[in-house]
Amino acid sequence: MSANKRILLVLTSHDDLGGRRKTGFYVGEAAHPWREFIDAGFTVDVASIAGGTPPQDGFDEADTVQREFLTDDRIAAQLASSPKLGDVSAGDYDAVLLVGGHGTMWDFPGSEALAALGRDIYESGGVLAAVCHGPSGLVNTKLTDGTPLVAGKTVAGFTNEEEAAVKLTDAVPFLLADKLTEQGAHHVAAAPFTEHVEVDGRLVTGQNPQSARAVGAEVVKLLNG
Repeated sequence: MSANKRILLVLTSHDDLGGRRKTGFYVGEAAHPWREFIDAGFTVDVASIAGGTPPQDGFDEADTVQREFLTDDRIAAQLASSPKLGDVSAGDYDAVLLVGGHGTMWDFPGSEALAALGRDIYESGGVLAAVCHGPSGLVNTKLTDGTPLVAGKTVAGFTNEEEAAVKLTDAVPFLLADKLTEQGAHHVAAAPFTEHVEVDGRLVTGQNPQSARAVGAEVVKLLNG
């Protein structure tokens, strides 16, 4: 690992929310951790499952941090032509953040590249983080010995109650909280749409968009610890 901490934001390439509407990565869930990382002096890169320009969702024009993220020279250039995740090496990074957005529910779980990246960053002593629907990238991630990475770990992620509140229970391919539980995780749900982060060793997970900044802050603490 380099002396200058490097963080990778992993973004979905999927833009169809079960035929309901367009989706993608949730901009605030990338922007607010990014702000925590760059304020700590870290270098931040982005990659997406398929490469190219990842689809966006949830952009809030009134959110200064989101605007700064999208117009930052380094980030804007990478979002215009992001590397394909399979071409990225875990060894180049100290931490990986799986950014949420409903699109992740389709392409994160089946990505062999993402499963390998999560395993490699975690087993090499790095920090693995995910927010909102980003933990969908953890449901099929296994350690080298074949056990699910989340087995026995306390995690947060978008809850069944939150999915029902946004009326998308029937649109998503599975319910994230249930799938994490099936993999042996202890999924903890806080009140809907309130900040909630779980830190279990070097695994950091956040429940919803409201938890994005705090996820970034916890990753910074671990890397500076």
